[in-house]
Amino acid sequence: MYRPALALLIGIFAVAAPAAMPGVDNPARARQHYILQCQGCHRPDATGSPATTPTMANFAARFLSVSGGREYLSRVPGVATAALSDKDLAELLNWTLIRFDPDHMPPDFKPYDAAEVARLRRQPLRTEASSIRRQLVTKMEKVGASVADNSKSKGEP
Repeated sequence: MYRPALALLIGIFAVAAPAAMPGVDNPARARQHYILQCQGCHRPDATGSPATTPTMANFAARFLSVSGGREYLSRVPGVATAALSDKDLAELLNWTLIRFDPDHMPPDFKPYDAAEVARLRRQPLRTEASSIRRQLVTKMEKVGASVADNSKSKGEP
């Protein structure tokens, strides 16, 4: 008598459960880090500002499709110098990519981890970040990615 109701409840909660986020142990913590570390420039919806901060929404994961793009995402000034541990920064990178650009996530995505982030953030990009971004966007276009070049912004990523 209670089994059909139990099965229905299990089915409802299974559908309502959030999708898995590889490399994100705690999505609420990652969201909080985004709010405190990124949202001021990139805005709550990650659309950025054309004059100063490029959009991440529907764009950031495209960097994973070209050589040097993965490294770039970890080395831009706002990421490399964030006041977070390597582990928390890796989680934030993974959360941001999955949350704001799920349609461009590669099927074989390997989540960032603390060791990789530690290695990459030791060499932060500075004034060269914008030109490297433009080079990477050009690479994306050459491999056939349909991209709106928002690399004219002064900010990163």
